[in-house]
Amino acid sequence: MRAPIMATKIEAAPKVGMVSLGCPKALVDSERILTKLRADGYAMSPDYEGADVVLVNTCGFLDSAKEESLEAIGEAIAENGRVIVTGCMGNEAELIRARFPEVLAVTGAHQYEDVVAAVHQAAPPARGAFIDLVPEGGLKLTPRHYSYLKISEGCNHSCAFCIIPSLRGKLASRRVDAVLREAEKLVSAGTKELLVISQDTSAYGVDTRHEAREWKGRQVRAHMTDLARELGQLRTSEGKAPWVRLHYVYPYPHVDDVIPLMAEGLLTPYLDIPFQHAAPSVLKSMKRPANEAKVLERIRNWRSIAPDIAIRSSFVVGFPGETEADFQYLLNWLEEAQLDRVGAFRFEPVEGAAANALPNPVPEEIKEERYQRIMEKTAAISAAKLAAKVGRVLPVIIDEVGEPDEDGSIGATARSQADAPEIDGNVFLRDVPAHLQSGDIVEVTIEDADEHDLFGALVAN
Repeated sequence: MRAPIMATKIEAAPKVGMVSLGCPKALVDSERILTKLRADGYAMSPDYEGADVVLVNTCGFLDSAKEESLEAIGEAIAENGRVIVTGCMGNEAELIRARFPEVLAVTGAHQYEDVVAAVHQAAPPARGAFIDLVPEGGLKLTPRHYSYLKISEGCNHSCAFCIIPSLRGKLASRRVDAVLREAEKLVSAGTKELLVISQDTSAYGVDTRHEAREWKGRQVRAHMTDLARELGQLRTSEGKAPWVRLHYVYPYPHVDDVIPLMAEGLLTPYLDIPFQHAAPSVLKSMKRPANEAKVLERIRNWRSIAPDIAIRSSFVVGFPGETEADFQYLLNWLEEAQLDRVGAFRFEPVEGAAANALPNPVPEEIKEERYQRIMEKTAAISAAKLAAKVGRVLPVIIDEVGEPDEDGSIGATARSQADAPEIDGNVFLRDVPAHLQSGDIVEVTIEDADEHDLFGALVAN
């Protein structure tokens, strides 16, 4: 008689919930943590109720962001009770524990091993050889078709309004072969758009003296230009080049060298440059480079090489000592620069920032008035630049395909090469075919525009 087959009982995997706050760099941290936990046998929970432990990845850049982080911690404790805190607020463990003594553990930014160890202690992992753990490319908190690629941690700047170096340390660049290997895996796993991020992308490799590593049989330096060129050589499963978008680019001289790569189609014609202001006196107080006139000349040159280049930036209004003349200088500079996408922020004191000690703070009502004026100015510039695209045929990447309406028509939300996810505009499409999917890159005719978005339809085959 044959012996009865004994079923192998697989232990249920503990579940981890994640609340990720702050910038894309923090999102990458969250993805790395979840990927390691998944490799250790954990399952992911989409809600508080089903989680054995909840991770809250905090932001500590502004006081308002800290308060949002504290509110998120409080909500997680109220809804679940078993909470581990990580991220930029991790260096304020005493504050967190004073407010939430029941927190299980507090770790700092990019302290992956400490976070994972805390989870292991709070909810020991299931063990078993029959559990399929991690998909190719790791676990993602973004849609499958785009991915953030972090190339370094920390920053060597000492901007008066910023505490990032105290939160994340000095510049620490990743090995270029490790970055390229990660990018290759992401693209092979379905990524159609790579968003290169760091605290200062232009400074990539400065700390390692642009150390070269072997990649695909050749030596590649840890340098922004070399990295961008290599990323442009990657191909999707369909044999097409992914979009490669550079973020947090300081306008160092060598940035000029990446513009020809855009003209060649190796790099998405898009630069995210944090100018912060234009008035020389304000830039000096901010401890930022004050070469605004030369920057305007360089922008004109960039557009002569890559006419479709989109430039996005962010500006701080109401910085201590900013006069009406300084602010008007900024508005005039923006009128001449004609940036494609602009975000503005009212200056907000951050605990530990040097700017807090500067004289002549700007009253809140004047900050608000200047904020409204800069947004009005930049909205008008954006509207004019988008209106000029009406009638053109542009490539777009599909983010979401809608459900059929009562007439059976299907709409879709997409982005052009001038639009980064979450922070820029969209291209809204009408009457798309039912087989269209997120991540498809298609040609569309632009039919209309408003201050921030485009509207169009697929080019008929």
